[in-house]
Amino acid sequence: MADSTITPFRIAIPQASLDDLAERLARTRWADELPEKEVIAGGSGAPAPPGWEYGVPVSYVRELVERWRTTFDWRAREAELNEFPQFTTEIDGQRVHFVHVRSTQPDAVPLILTHGWPNSFVEYLGLVGPLTEPAAHGRAGAPAFHVVIPSLPGFTFSGHTSEHGWSAGRTAAAWAELMRRLGYDRYGAHGNDAGAIVSPLLGELDREHVIGVHVTQIFSFPRGDEGEFDGLTGEEFGALRFGQAFAEHAIHDRSQQAQPQTLAHALADSPAGQLAWSGQLFGTALSPEDVLTNVALYWFTNTAASAARFYYENHRADPAPPTTVPLGLAAFAFDFHAVRRFAERDHSNIVAWNTYDRGGHWATHDAPDLLADDIRQFFSERDLP
Repeated sequence: MADSTITPFRIAIPQASLDDLAERLARTRWADELPEKEVIAGGSGAPAPPGWEYGVPVSYVRELVERWRTTFDWRAREAELNEFPQFTTEIDGQRVHFVHVRSTQPDAVPLILTHGWPNSFVEYLGLVGPLTEPAAHGRAGAPAFHVVIPSLPGFTFSGHTSEHGWSAGRTAAAWAELMRRLGYDRYGAHGNDAGAIVSPLLGELDREHVIGVHVTQIFSFPRGDEGEFDGLTGEEFGALRFGQAFAEHAIHDRSQQAQPQTLAHALADSPAGQLAWSGQLFGTALSPEDVLTNVALYWFTNTAASAARFYYENHRADPAPPTTVPLGLAAFAFDFHAVRRFAERDHSNIVAWNTYDRGGHWATHDAPDLLADDIRQFFSERDLP
Protein backbone atom coordinates (compact mmCIF):
# COMPACT_ATOMS: atom_id res chain seq x y z
CA MET A 1 0.00 0.00 0.00
CA ALA A 2 1.29 3.45 -0.88
CA ASP A 3 2.35 5.64 1.99
CA SER A 4 -0.15 8.48 2.45
CA THR A 5 1.71 10.14 5.32
CA ILE A 6 1.77 13.93 5.38
CA THR A 7 5.11 15.15 6.73
CA PRO A 8 5.96 18.67 7.92
CA PHE A 9 8.64 20.32 5.78
CA ARG A 10 11.06 23.19 6.30
CA ILE A 11 13.40 24.68 3.71
CA ALA A 12 17.05 24.25 4.68
CA ILE A 13 19.46 24.79 1.79
CA PRO A 14 22.96 23.50 2.71
CA GLN A 15 25.64 26.13 3.10
CA ALA A 16 27.74 24.24 0.56
CA SER A 17 25.07 24.97 -2.04
CA LEU A 18 25.18 28.67 -1.23
CA ASP A 19 28.97 28.69 -1.47
CA ASP A 20 28.87 26.90 -4.82
CA LEU A 21 26.30 29.39 -6.12
CA ALA A 22 28.42 32.37 -5.06
CA GLU A 23 31.44 30.95 -6.87
CA ARG A 24 29.49 30.28 -10.06
CA LEU A 25 27.93 33.75 -10.08
CA ALA A 26 31.36 35.35 -9.66
CA ARG A 27 32.63 33.43 -12.70
CA THR A 28 29.71 34.24 -15.01
CA ARG A 29 30.71 34.50 -18.65
CA TRP A 30 28.46 36.98 -20.41
CA ALA A 31 26.84 36.49 -23.79
CA ASP A 32 27.46 39.06 -26.51
CA GLU A 33 24.58 41.02 -28.00
CA LEU A 34 23.73 43.59 -30.65
CA PRO A 35 23.04 47.27 -29.88
CA GLU A 36 19.58 48.08 -28.60
CA LYS A 37 16.79 48.61 -31.08
CA GLU A 38 13.52 50.47 -30.46
CA VAL A 39 10.74 47.87 -30.34
CA ILE A 40 7.94 46.70 -28.11
CA ALA A 41 8.74 43.30 -26.63
CA GLY A 42 9.03 41.52 -23.34
CA GLY A 43 8.08 38.31 -21.60
CA SER A 44 5.35 39.72 -19.34
CA GLY A 45 3.14 40.76 -22.23
CA ALA A 46 3.47 44.45 -21.29
CA PRO A 47 5.62 46.96 -23.19
CA ALA A 48 9.26 46.36 -22.28
CA PRO A 49 12.35 48.54 -22.64
CA PRO A 50 14.31 48.54 -25.89
CA GLY A 51 16.80 45.73 -26.10
CA TRP A 52 14.43 42.76 -25.66
CA GLU A 53 13.78 42.15 -29.34
CA TYR A 54 16.28 39.28 -29.51
CA GLY A 55 15.36 37.94 -26.09
CA VAL A 56 16.46 38.69 -22.53
CA PRO A 57 19.20 41.36 -22.71
CA VAL A 58 22.57 41.15 -20.98
CA SER A 59 21.80 44.28 -18.96
CA TYR A 60 18.81 42.57 -17.31
CA VAL A 61 20.86 39.51 -16.41
CA ARG A 62 23.93 41.46 -15.27
CA GLU A 63 21.93 43.61 -12.88
CA LEU A 64 20.15 40.66 -11.29
CA VAL A 65 23.26 38.47 -11.12
CA GLU A 66 25.09 41.29 -9.29
CA ARG A 67 22.19 41.65 -6.87
CA TRP A 68 22.03 37.88 -6.39
CA ARG A 69 25.76 37.72 -5.74
CA THR A 70 26.12 40.73 -3.43
CA THR A 71 22.91 41.79 -1.68
CA PHE A 72 20.25 39.08 -2.03
CA ASP A 73 19.98 37.42 1.39
CA TRP A 74 18.83 33.85 0.81
CA ARG A 75 18.84 32.97 4.50
CA ALA A 76 16.48 35.86 5.25
CA ARG A 77 14.23 34.82 2.39
CA GLU A 78 14.37 31.19 3.50
CA ALA A 79 13.22 32.24 6.97
CA GLU A 80 10.32 34.21 5.48
CA LEU A 81 9.23 31.22 3.40
CA ASN A 82 9.43 28.96 6.44
CA GLU A 83 6.87 31.14 8.23
CA PHE A 84 4.28 29.37 6.08
CA PRO A 85 3.40 25.80 7.17
CA GLN A 86 4.72 23.43 4.53
CA PHE A 87 4.37 19.68 4.07
CA THR A 88 5.23 16.83 1.73
CA THR A 89 3.39 13.67 0.85
CA GLU A 90 3.73 10.98 -1.81
CA ILE A 91 1.00 10.67 -4.42
CA ASP A 92 1.13 8.31 -7.41
CA GLY A 93 4.80 7.63 -6.69
CA GLN A 94 5.71 11.34 -6.73
CA ARG A 95 6.68 13.57 -3.85
CA VAL A 96 4.33 16.57 -3.58
CA HIS A 97 5.31 19.65 -1.59
CA PHE A 98 2.59 22.07 -0.49
CA VAL A 99 1.71 24.99 1.75
CA HIS A 100 -1.42 24.53 3.85
CA VAL A 101 -2.92 27.38 5.87
CA ARG A 102 -6.33 27.02 7.51
CA SER A 103 -8.52 30.03 8.19
CA THR A 104 -9.89 30.71 11.66
CA GLN A 105 -13.32 31.25 10.08
CA PRO A 106 -15.62 28.25 10.57
CA ASP A 107 -17.31 28.67 7.19
CA ALA A 108 -14.07 29.03 5.20
CA VAL A 109 -14.00 27.46 1.73
CA PRO A 110 -11.15 25.03 0.96
CA LEU A 111 -9.24 26.35 -2.06
CA ILE A 112 -6.32 24.84 -3.98
CA LEU A 113 -4.14 27.37 -5.85
CA THR A 114 -1.85 26.14 -8.64
CA HIS A 115 1.13 28.18 -9.81
CA GLY A 116 2.73 28.51 -13.23
CA TRP A 117 6.18 28.34 -14.87
CA PRO A 118 8.77 29.73 -14.13
CA ASN A 119 7.02 30.69 -10.93
CA SER A 120 6.62 28.43 -7.90
CA PHE A 121 4.45 28.02 -4.84
CA VAL A 122 5.80 31.48 -3.89
CA GLU A 123 3.43 32.94 -6.50
CA TYR A 124 0.49 32.72 -4.08
CA LEU A 125 2.09 33.39 -0.71
CA GLY A 126 1.11 37.06 -0.85
CA LEU A 127 -2.56 36.05 -1.08
CA VAL A 128 -2.48 33.69 1.91
CA GLY A 129 -3.31 36.36 4.49
CA PRO A 130 -5.99 38.18 2.46
CA LEU A 131 -7.70 34.90 1.58
CA THR A 132 -7.50 33.13 4.94
CA GLU A 133 -8.21 36.16 7.16
CA PRO A 134 -9.96 38.81 5.04
CA ALA A 135 -11.07 40.92 8.01
CA ALA A 136 -7.45 41.46 9.02
CA HIS A 137 -6.76 42.76 5.49
CA GLY A 138 -9.55 45.30 5.19
CA ARG A 139 -12.26 42.97 3.87
CA ALA A 140 -14.51 42.39 6.89
CA GLY A 141 -17.43 40.15 6.00
CA ALA A 142 -15.75 38.77 2.89
CA PRO A 143 -15.58 34.99 2.42
CA ALA A 144 -12.52 33.25 3.86
CA PHE A 145 -10.59 30.26 2.55
CA HIS A 146 -8.51 27.36 3.79
CA VAL A 147 -5.58 27.63 1.37
CA VAL A 148 -3.59 24.78 -0.19
CA ILE A 149 -0.69 25.74 -2.50
CA PRO A 150 1.09 22.70 -3.98
CA SER A 151 4.31 22.72 -5.99
CA LEU A 152 3.73 21.15 -9.39
CA PRO A 153 5.34 17.71 -9.77
CA GLY A 154 8.90 18.25 -10.99
CA PHE A 155 9.01 21.82 -9.66
CA THR A 156 11.21 22.99 -6.77
CA PHE A 157 10.51 21.08 -3.54
CA SER A 158 8.22 18.52 -5.17
CA GLY A 159 11.51 17.29 -6.62
CA HIS A 160 12.33 15.65 -9.91
CA THR A 161 9.76 13.52 -11.65
CA SER A 162 11.07 9.99 -12.10
CA GLU A 163 8.38 8.62 -14.44
CA HIS A 164 7.02 9.55 -17.84
CA GLY A 165 3.58 11.08 -18.13
CA TRP A 166 3.42 13.81 -15.49
CA SER A 167 1.08 15.98 -17.54
CA ALA A 168 -1.55 18.44 -16.34
CA GLY A 169 -4.11 15.62 -16.27
CA ARG A 170 -2.00 13.41 -14.03
CA THR A 171 -1.28 16.43 -11.85
CA ALA A 172 -5.01 17.14 -11.54
CA ALA A 173 -5.55 13.57 -10.33
CA ALA A 174 -2.82 14.06 -7.74
CA TRP A 175 -4.46 17.31 -6.57
CA ALA A 176 -7.80 15.51 -6.13
CA GLU A 177 -6.06 12.94 -3.95
CA LEU A 178 -4.24 15.67 -2.01
CA MET A 179 -7.50 17.44 -1.16
CA ARG A 180 -9.11 14.14 -0.18
CA ARG A 181 -6.10 13.37 2.00
CA LEU A 182 -6.46 16.75 3.72
CA GLY A 183 -10.08 15.96 4.51
CA TYR A 184 -11.73 18.44 2.12
CA ASP A 185 -14.89 16.95 0.65
CA ARG A 186 -15.97 20.11 -1.21
CA TYR A 187 -13.48 22.66 -2.45
CA GLY A 188 -12.64 25.25 -5.10
CA ALA A 189 -9.69 25.47 -7.49
CA HIS A 190 -7.80 28.43 -8.91
CA GLY A 191 -4.83 28.57 -11.25
CA ASN A 192 -2.61 30.82 -13.33
CA ASP A 193 -0.44 29.91 -16.33
CA ALA A 194 0.19 26.15 -15.97
CA GLY A 195 -2.24 26.26 -13.08
CA ALA A 196 -4.92 27.54 -15.46
CA ILE A 197 -4.48 24.29 -17.40
CA VAL A 198 -4.45 22.00 -14.36
CA SER A 199 -7.39 23.59 -12.52
CA PRO A 200 -10.13 23.04 -15.15
CA LEU A 201 -8.93 19.46 -15.54
CA LEU A 202 -9.17 19.03 -11.78
CA GLY A 203 -12.68 20.43 -11.81
CA GLU A 204 -13.84 17.98 -14.45
CA LEU A 205 -11.98 15.01 -13.00
CA ASP A 206 -13.27 15.61 -9.47
CA ARG A 207 -16.52 17.37 -10.30
CA GLU A 208 -18.40 15.64 -7.46
CA HIS A 209 -16.17 17.57 -5.05
CA VAL A 210 -15.11 20.74 -6.89
CA ILE A 211 -17.58 23.61 -6.45
CA GLY A 212 -15.99 25.77 -9.13
CA VAL A 213 -12.81 26.65 -11.02
CA HIS A 214 -11.37 30.16 -11.23
CA VAL A 215 -8.54 30.98 -13.66
CA THR A 216 -6.63 33.92 -15.07
CA GLN A 217 -6.37 32.47 -18.59
CA ILE A 218 -8.57 30.21 -20.69
CA PHE A 219 -6.60 28.37 -23.35
CA SER A 220 -9.13 28.32 -26.18
CA PHE A 221 -7.93 29.40 -29.61
CA PRO A 222 -9.26 29.70 -33.19
CA ARG A 223 -9.31 26.42 -35.09
CA GLY A 224 -9.45 27.76 -38.63
CA ASP A 225 -13.14 26.91 -39.06
CA GLU A 226 -15.03 28.74 -41.75
CA GLY A 227 -16.66 31.90 -40.45
CA GLU A 228 -15.30 31.62 -36.94
CA PHE A 229 -14.13 35.27 -36.97
CA ASP A 230 -17.45 36.62 -38.25
CA GLY A 231 -18.94 39.19 -35.93
CA LEU A 232 -15.94 39.56 -33.62
CA THR A 233 -15.57 43.02 -32.13
CA GLY A 234 -12.51 45.21 -32.44
CA GLU A 235 -11.72 44.47 -28.80
CA GLU A 236 -11.88 40.74 -29.47
CA PHE A 237 -9.57 41.05 -32.49
CA GLY A 238 -7.23 43.04 -30.25
CA ALA A 239 -7.22 40.18 -27.73
CA LEU A 240 -6.34 37.74 -30.52
CA ARG A 241 -3.46 39.95 -31.71
CA PHE A 242 -2.19 40.32 -28.16
CA GLY A 243 -2.28 36.56 -27.68
CA GLN A 244 -0.45 36.02 -30.96
CA ALA A 245 2.30 38.47 -29.94
CA PHE A 246 2.57 36.79 -26.56
CA ALA A 247 2.91 33.37 -28.19
CA GLU A 248 5.56 34.60 -30.63
CA HIS A 249 7.78 35.62 -27.71
CA ALA A 250 7.04 32.46 -25.68
CA ILE A 251 10.12 30.56 -26.85
CA HIS A 252 10.05 28.59 -23.59
CA ASP A 253 6.77 27.00 -24.65
CA ARG A 254 8.00 25.69 -27.98
CA SER A 255 11.44 24.57 -26.83
CA GLN A 256 10.21 22.82 -23.69
CA GLN A 257 7.48 21.08 -25.64
CA ALA A 258 9.99 19.81 -28.18
CA GLN A 259 13.26 19.00 -26.37
CA PRO A 260 13.18 19.90 -22.68
CA GLN A 261 16.33 17.95 -21.89
CA THR A 262 18.58 19.78 -24.34
CA LEU A 263 18.48 23.18 -22.72
CA ALA A 264 18.34 21.67 -19.22
CA HIS A 265 22.06 20.81 -19.38
CA ALA A 266 22.90 24.51 -19.58
CA LEU A 267 20.39 25.50 -16.90
CA ALA A 268 21.69 22.88 -14.48
CA ASP A 269 25.21 24.24 -14.86
CA SER A 270 24.72 28.01 -14.93
CA PRO A 271 22.72 30.07 -12.43
CA ALA A 272 22.97 33.08 -14.77
CA GLY A 273 21.49 30.91 -17.51
CA GLN A 274 18.64 29.85 -15.22
CA LEU A 275 18.04 33.51 -14.39
CA ALA A 276 17.88 34.51 -18.06
CA TRP A 277 15.59 31.60 -18.94
CA SER A 278 13.16 32.51 -16.16
CA GLY A 279 13.51 36.21 -16.94
CA GLN A 280 11.99 35.81 -20.41
CA LEU A 281 8.55 35.43 -18.80
CA PHE A 282 9.06 37.39 -15.59
CA GLY A 283 10.46 40.48 -17.31
CA THR A 284 9.95 43.41 -14.96
CA ALA A 285 6.52 42.28 -13.74
CA LEU A 286 8.05 40.90 -10.54
CA SER A 287 10.30 42.72 -8.09
CA PRO A 288 13.99 41.77 -8.29
CA GLU A 289 13.58 40.04 -4.91
CA ASP A 290 10.74 37.87 -6.19
CA VAL A 291 12.54 37.03 -9.44
CA LEU A 292 15.63 35.93 -7.53
CA THR A 293 13.61 33.94 -5.02
CA ASN A 294 11.98 31.90 -7.77
CA VAL A 295 15.20 31.46 -9.73
CA ALA A 296 17.04 30.38 -6.57
CA LEU A 297 14.37 27.77 -5.82
CA TYR A 298 14.81 26.19 -9.26
CA TRP A 299 18.59 26.43 -8.94
CA PHE A 300 18.91 24.90 -5.47
CA THR A 301 16.53 22.04 -6.30
CA ASN A 302 18.01 21.53 -9.81
CA THR A 303 14.52 21.14 -11.24
CA ALA A 304 14.89 23.03 -14.53
CA ALA A 305 14.74 19.75 -16.49
CA SER A 306 11.81 18.17 -14.67
CA ALA A 307 9.81 21.42 -14.71
CA ALA A 308 10.40 21.71 -18.46
CA ARG A 309 9.14 18.16 -18.98
CA PHE A 310 5.69 19.34 -17.87
CA TYR A 311 5.42 21.11 -21.26
CA TYR A 312 6.58 18.03 -23.17
CA GLU A 313 4.07 15.76 -21.42
CA ASN A 314 1.18 18.20 -21.89
CA HIS A 315 1.92 18.57 -25.58
CA ARG A 316 1.55 14.81 -26.02
CA ALA A 317 -1.35 14.18 -23.65
CA ASP A 318 -4.89 13.44 -24.79
CA PRO A 319 -6.99 16.53 -25.53
CA ALA A 320 -8.58 18.01 -22.43
CA PRO A 321 -12.30 17.26 -21.97
CA PRO A 322 -14.73 20.20 -21.88
CA THR A 323 -15.10 21.73 -18.45
CA THR A 324 -18.66 21.40 -17.11
CA VAL A 325 -18.19 22.68 -13.54
CA PRO A 326 -18.73 26.43 -13.01
CA LEU A 327 -15.78 28.28 -14.54
CA GLY A 328 -14.77 31.89 -13.95
CA LEU A 329 -12.14 34.07 -15.63
CA ALA A 330 -10.32 37.10 -14.28
CA ALA A 331 -8.56 38.61 -17.32
CA PHE A 332 -5.90 41.23 -16.69
CA ALA A 333 -4.91 44.07 -19.01
CA PHE A 334 -1.40 42.96 -19.94
CA ASP A 335 -2.08 39.25 -20.32
CA PHE A 336 -3.60 37.12 -23.04
CA HIS A 337 -7.02 35.59 -22.63
CA ALA A 338 -9.43 33.78 -24.88
CA VAL A 339 -12.17 35.36 -26.92
CA ARG A 340 -15.35 34.35 -25.15
CA ARG A 341 -16.85 32.74 -28.25
CA PHE A 342 -13.95 30.28 -28.43
CA ALA A 343 -13.91 29.73 -24.66
CA GLU A 344 -17.60 28.84 -24.63
CA ARG A 345 -17.01 26.43 -27.49
CA ASP A 346 -14.64 24.48 -25.19
CA HIS A 347 -16.30 25.05 -21.80
CA SER A 348 -20.03 24.72 -21.34
CA ASN A 349 -20.43 26.42 -17.96
CA ILE A 350 -18.62 29.79 -17.93
CA VAL A 351 -20.42 31.74 -15.21
CA ALA A 352 -18.05 34.70 -14.67
CA TRP A 353 -15.93 36.72 -17.11
CA ASN A 354 -14.28 39.81 -15.66
CA THR A 355 -11.68 42.00 -17.36
CA TYR A 356 -9.43 44.55 -15.66
CA ASP A 357 -7.55 47.61 -16.84
CA ARG A 358 -4.33 46.78 -14.99
CA GLY A 359 -2.31 43.74 -14.03
CA GLY A 360 -0.49 41.24 -16.19
CA HIS A 361 0.41 37.58 -16.48
CA TRP A 362 1.57 37.53 -12.85
CA ALA A 363 -1.45 39.18 -11.26
CA THR A 364 -0.55 37.91 -7.79
CA HIS A 365 2.42 40.29 -8.00
CA ASP A 366 1.07 43.33 -9.86
CA ALA A 367 -2.68 43.24 -9.12
CA PRO A 368 -3.15 41.07 -5.99
CA ASP A 369 -6.06 43.16 -4.71
CA LEU A 370 -8.06 42.69 -7.91
CA LEU A 371 -7.30 38.98 -8.05
CA ALA A 372 -8.20 38.32 -4.41
CA ASP A 373 -11.48 40.20 -4.76
CA ASP A 374 -12.35 38.34 -7.97
CA ILE A 375 -11.66 34.99 -6.29
CA ARG A 376 -13.81 36.00 -3.31
CA GLN A 377 -16.67 37.11 -5.54
CA PHE A 378 -16.58 33.97 -7.67
CA PHE A 379 -16.62 31.51 -4.79
CA SER A 380 -19.13 33.49 -2.74
CA GLU A 381 -21.63 32.56 -5.46
CA ARG A 382 -20.87 28.84 -5.28
CA ASP A 383 -22.74 26.49 -2.94
CA LEU A 384 -20.86 24.49 -0.31
CA PRO A 385 -23.27 21.86 1.08
